[in-house]
Amino acid sequence: MHNFTKVIAFEVRRTLTRPAFWVATLAVPLFIGVLSGLMTLSTSQVASGSGGGTATRFTYTDASGLVSPSIAAELGGSPTSDAAAARADVVAGRADLHIDYPRDPASEPVALTARDRGLTGGDGDAALARRVLQSSAASAVGDPRLADVLRGPIVTEVRSYADGREAPGIGSAILPGLFAVFFYLAIMMLGSQMLNITVEEKENRVTEMILTTIRPLTLIVGKIAALLVVGLVQAAVLTVPIVVALAVLSGGASAGSVPTLNGSPLVVDPARIGVAFALAILGFAMFTGLLVAIGSIMPNAKEASGAFGLVIVVLFLPLYAFGVLVSDPHGPASQALTFFPLTAPVAALVRNAGGLLGPAEAAGAIASISVAAVVFMMLGVHLFRTGSLSYDQRLRLRGLFRRSRRGRPVPAGSYTPPTG
Repeated sequence: MHNFTKVIAFEVRRTLTRPAFWVATLAVPLFIGVLSGLMTLSTSQVASGSGGGTATRFTYTDASGLVSPSIAAELGGSPTSDAAAARADVVAGRADLHIDYPRDPASEPVALTARDRGLTGGDGDAALARRVLQSSAASAVGDPRLADVLRGPIVTEVRSYADGREAPGIGSAILPGLFAVFFYLAIMMLGSQMLNITVEEKENRVTEMILTTIRPLTLIVGKIAALLVVGLVQAAVLTVPIVVALAVLSGGASAGSVPTLNGSPLVVDPARIGVAFALAILGFAMFTGLLVAIGSIMPNAKEASGAFGLVIVVLFLPLYAFGVLVSDPHGPASQALTFFPLTAPVAALVRNAGGLLGPAEAAGAIASISVAAVVFMMLGVHLFRTGSLSYDQRLRLRGLFRRSRRGRPVPAGSYTPPTG
C-alpha cells in the first residue's frame, strides 16, 4: 500500500506540474468561449442586417397586387415599371436588389436579382422579400390575431408522456451527456500518456531498478489510478466553462428560475447521472488498461503512438451508429454496441443520455466494461512483467503465451529478449 500510494502521488504530481497539461486542458474551454463569443457576435450582426441598422434599398414589381406600397417603402423599397432596367442596374453594380413578385406568390417563385453578398448574404435578401409580402398580407387583414398568425412564427409547447409520466425532454440529457464529452476529452488528451506510462521506463533503462523495489501489479495499477485522478481533475477544470457556455446558449436564467434549452428545463436525474459517471470512469479505466497493455509490447514511444490511431477508430465507431442508437435502441445493432466492451462506454453513454438505457442494460454494460477493464489491466501487468527488459524490439506475444501455457513464466529479472 505504501508503494501504491507513492506511485499515485508521483504520477499525479508529475502530470499536474507539467505546463503542457494545463495548456491542453485550458485550451478546450478557451476555444469554446471564443467560439461561443464569435457565434453570438455573428448572430447579432445577422439580426441587425450586418450594416449598422441601415435598410437595404431595393426596387420591385408586383404582378400580384398584394404588396402594400407604404409597407414596401418603410422597408426601403420603391416600385418600378421597368423591371429589365432595374435588373440591369443590379448587374452593373449600380443597385443592390430588385424583386419581381409573380401573379400568384403561393405557387410561383419570387424572383430576386441581387448583388453578391457572399455565401449566406442571399438569405437576408430572401428574408426581406418574404417580409414585405407577409407584412402586406397582414395589413390587409382586419383581425390583429389573424395578422399575427400570418406573420408567425407560431410558438408551440409540447408535452410528451411515457408510462403515464411526463417525459422531461432534452433538458434531462444535458448533464448525463456531459460525461460522454468528458470521456472523449480525457481519452484524446491523455491517450499518449496512457501508452507511455510503461514505455518510458524501458526507454530510460530503469526497469531493472524499479522491479527490484516494487511489484509490477502495484506499479501498473498505481499508474492507472493516477491517470484516473488526473482525468477527474481535468473534468473538474472543464465543467465550469462548459456549464457557463450552456447557460449562455440557452439564453441564461433569471434569479430563482431553472435554465432551459430550447424550452426544455434542465433536469437533474441522479440515477442517470450516476450511471453516466460509472460508465465514464470504468470506460476510462478499460481504455487505460488496453493502452498500457499495448505500451508494454512496444519498445519505444514512437511505435506505441502508432497503435493509438486504431484505438481512436474503435472509440468513434458508436458515433457513426448514433442514428441507430437513438431510433432503434433495443435493436440487435444497438445491443451489440452496448455490450461489446470496446464500444460499450460511448454507446451506453449516448443511450443513457437519451433515457433509452434500461436498468438491466445499464448493469450489463457496466459489468462488461468492468470485466474488460480488469482483463486489460491484468494483461498489461503480465506483459510488463515478462517483456519489460525487451528494450530494443517489440515483444513477441506468441512465444510469451506459449511459455505461460507450459507453466514456466519468465522471471522479471532473468528475461532475455528474443533475437533475430
